[in-house]
Amino acid sequence: MTSGPIFFYILIFGKYFSHGSGQEVKCSLGYFPCGNITKCLPQYLHCNSVDDCGNQADEENCGDNNGWVFQIEKNFINYNRTTFPYLLESETPKCYFVLNNFHSFFLLSITLLFLVPHCPHVLLSFLYSAISFVPIKCLCRDLQLDCDESKLRTVPSVSSNVTSMSLQRNLIRKLPADAFKKYHDLRTLFLQNNKIRSISKYSFRGLYNLTKLHLSNNRITFLKPGVFEDLHKLEWLVIDDNNLSQISPLTFYGLSSLILLGLMNNVLTHLPDRPLCQHMPRLNWLDVEGNHIHNLKNLTFTSCSSLTVLIMGGNKINDLKENTFAPLQKLDELDLRNNKIEHLSPYVFKDLKELSKLNLSYNPIKKIHANQFDSLVKLKSLSLEGIEISNIQQRMFRPLMNLSHIYFKKFQYCGYAPHVRSCKPNTDGISSLENLLASIIQRVFVWVVSTVTFLGNIFVICMRPYIRSENKPHAMSIISLCCADCLMGIYLFVIGAFDLKFRGEYNKHAQMWIESFHCQLTGSLAILSTEVSVLLLTFLTVEKYICIVYPFQFLRPRKCRTITMLILIWIIGVIVAFVPLSNKEFFKNYYGNNGVCFPLHSEDTESIGAQIYSVTIFLGVNLVAFIIVVFSYGSMFYSVHQSALTASEIRNQVKKEMTLAKRFFFIVFTDALCWIPIFVLKFLSLLQIEIPGTINSWVVIFILPINSALNPILYTLTTRPFKEMIHQFWNNYTQRSIGSKRSRQTHTPSLMWIEMWPLQEVPPRLMKPALFTDPYELSLISQSTRLNSYS
Repeated sequence: MTSGPIFFYILIFGKYFSHGSGQEVKCSLGYFPCGNITKCLPQYLHCNSVDDCGNQADEENCGDNNGWVFQIEKNFINYNRTTFPYLLESETPKCYFVLNNFHSFFLLSITLLFLVPHCPHVLLSFLYSAISFVPIKCLCRDLQLDCDESKLRTVPSVSSNVTSMSLQRNLIRKLPADAFKKYHDLRTLFLQNNKIRSISKYSFRGLYNLTKLHLSNNRITFLKPGVFEDLHKLEWLVIDDNNLSQISPLTFYGLSSLILLGLMNNVLTHLPDRPLCQHMPRLNWLDVEGNHIHNLKNLTFTSCSSLTVLIMGGNKINDLKENTFAPLQKLDELDLRNNKIEHLSPYVFKDLKELSKLNLSYNPIKKIHANQFDSLVKLKSLSLEGIEISNIQQRMFRPLMNLSHIYFKKFQYCGYAPHVRSCKPNTDGISSLENLLASIIQRVFVWVVSTVTFLGNIFVICMRPYIRSENKPHAMSIISLCCADCLMGIYLFVIGAFDLKFRGEYNKHAQMWIESFHCQLTGSLAILSTEVSVLLLTFLTVEKYICIVYPFQFLRPRKCRTITMLILIWIIGVIVAFVPLSNKEFFKNYYGNNGVCFPLHSEDTESIGAQIYSVTIFLGVNLVAFIIVVFSYGSMFYSVHQSALTASEIRNQVKKEMTLAKRFFFIVFTDALCWIPIFVLKFLSLLQIEIPGTINSWVVIFILPINSALNPILYTLTTRPFKEMIHQFWNNYTQRSIGSKRSRQTHTPSLMWIEMWPLQEVPPRLMKPALFTDPYELSLISQSTRLNSYS
């Protein structure tokens, strides 16, 4: 139950609720029965606003109205309407006044005496206000007085026959003895949102007919034993949002009719060791949510045999004794969410035969026994959100034949409760109960992107040997890059293939898939491809930077050095990709957080070691590599631009600079398009900001492969040597087709092009060193040559 007065829920949920019923028809995994007919439907058709069953059975029980919602209808809504009459009715006020000064008092008093003789208690309130010169605004509805937000500092003195008094949001600091003694007919008293610190033991003396008392949002730290002694008919007592640090069974002496007790959001550290309900035998609803309770004693609920709703969420309970809930034979809802429970005894719920709703969400429970819920034969709603169930199995939920709503941390767990009509979550944004890839767009494009990526890189690998470049090390680097990018295509092929394999019944295989060796290996291939590609692009960029910015340094790439660097890069990639598989205890299921097996973001429950490792890779290595690439291309362009300023053919140089700028821009732009979204997502997950799974799926299928798909185009297919080779092949083919022997002889020599690499590999005839003796002029020639090759 959330904060606020109890009546708020009555107004929201209304009077009528539907209830789940037992399931007699047996359906296969992932299906539910259509009422009492022998027809079964898949879970995703439940409550889709279409009568798929033909008898509306699939459109019933759409909301989880079990537990306290049902108890409101049963125990509270059907009670008399005197609880909140001024909220439930909209009659015209019979007495309304505002006193601003002493002079207006006499005029209003005379008017009230003649016009509203049926409201003498309001006149008395006027008199009190006039004497104390305190502005007051009150509203009278028959015998119900509303003095909310009137800046009252004490309880007003009004007619003794009032039945309802609302003094909310005033400045009352204490309740003295006999403050309400003369109001024998008072049934409801609202004192919320004042500043009450002190309550006399005899403050409520004489309120024999009071049924509702609200003291929420005050500063009460202690309630004296017997303070409610005369409240024999009190049904609701709400003391939420105060500073109560302890309570005693004697505090509630005399509350023999109490049905609801609200102690939410106080600072209670424990419940009494003695029977709590000793003086409240009819207590039906107990709410102690948001306190600091550490443990529960076996004697606490001994006398609470009438209790049907027990809400203890948001405390610090770390242990539950086996017989803690044994006396609660009629308990309908038990809420233990957001506590510190790590261990559950296998028989802790054995006596809760009537329980229909159980909430254990967001506890650090390490293990759930296979027979944990066997005795909960009437359970309809079970919440296990935020709990990693390492030993989950169908045996846990099979005895719960009345279960209609279940809530897990992962939607993959839904496959272990196939008979449950409503299982949440039914998707992680990437996968759904039916398909590994939930969206039809994803299912189509995973094949498109994988095909483009794989075939593009294979084409470059096959064609690269035909480009007889003078720069063999550079060619080896490009081929190595294409091999890494091919792995990304293979990764997407595997995801697409398993999506086809599990089509329409993914929930049967979801947990098995994310824990399987195939998923771990597939995720490793994706990381291997990504990291090797990142490192190779950085290596190629640094080489270009050195050759263009420092053309006369002895740092030029050589074959042996390049081979060494390529081997080292692949070794690093393999280590990065496969280390998480080496220690399951340390990394947990590193690649199994989602159906596409890619560890894009960390979860709260992920081990600290895995978080550090993931952050180091994505926000460490990859971010540094991206910065190096951006800086290097910026420096290269600036260096060429400075050289162009001294060139004689300004128009040609400007044109070449523009071409170079475009190529650099697209290289950096595609890198940024691929990496920046991943950096942002990783940073957000580091701040524990929830990231929708849909975003992850689009990143993995559309953004992550960008580099792998475009690298062949940027580094091979659009380069000058490749275009000239294609052009020459076309010319040769054309000449052959017309049978020109002379043309064939003209194009007989081997194909040779100059790529934009080391100066010493440029043919001597192009350099003509005899004509240039100034090193600066040689530098200009070198950079000009590289500029031509970039273009």
